[in-house]
Amino acid sequence: MSELTLIDGLFLYLTPAGAYQAISTPEGDKPRRFLQRVLQEPQTPALTTAQLCRLAGDDDQTKVLELLHHCQKLGWVQGVDESLPAPQGALEDLLPDLLGRIAESGKVLLADEQGFYLACSGFPHEVAEELSALSADLATVHQRRSGLLISNMGIASHAWAIVDAFGCSQIGFWPLFIGGHHFVIALAGIPHFNQPEFVTLVWALCTRYTKRQALETGE
Repeated sequence: MSELTLIDGLFLYLTPAGAYQAISTPEGDKPRRFLQRVLQEPQTPALTTAQLCRLAGDDDQTKVLELLHHCQKLGWVQGVDESLPAPQGALEDLLPDLLGRIAESGKVLLADEQGFYLACSGFPHEVAEELSALSADLATVHQRRSGLLISNMGIASHAWAIVDAFGCSQIGFWPLFIGGHHFVIALAGIPHFNQPEFVTLVWALCTRYTKRQALETGE
């Protein structure tokens, strides 16, 4: 891998697959920590060796380039021509529109670990409250039984779904693990997590909640 070189003038940006990989599980391997640090940046960082070393937490340039190459091969990162700023504005203003764009049905909400929804698109208030409470119950069940699902059955996903007779999801629940916080996206029908709006959504949550955690812990 010693022949790896960087293309000048690009900025590092996550793909939707990379954003999902960064926050879909609480486990933190080196590539996932690298992706998470990119999502904590106030703007897309310049694609330079110095910046990559900082984001990877490693001064070994060869290892850092190999890490970037690994993430690139898996489709988790991309280079863009100009620096993009992190989403600006209050989350209550940003989230409803972003959420509505990642569900084919337009019916989706974001709930916290206590079972309260932070933002909602398409669901009536009463339905949103019930789905948020259900998401917290499912998170508790998953925490208790994930050892069987992951270790014994080889099921790596943390998502749950209510399915119809054909096995198609009617309501799906996808956990997001961000800065020590546990959120859940509850969504009716088919998710569109492969859209740029999903990256913006995750980036907005990461910049807010990882910064808040650092302030609370004094780090």
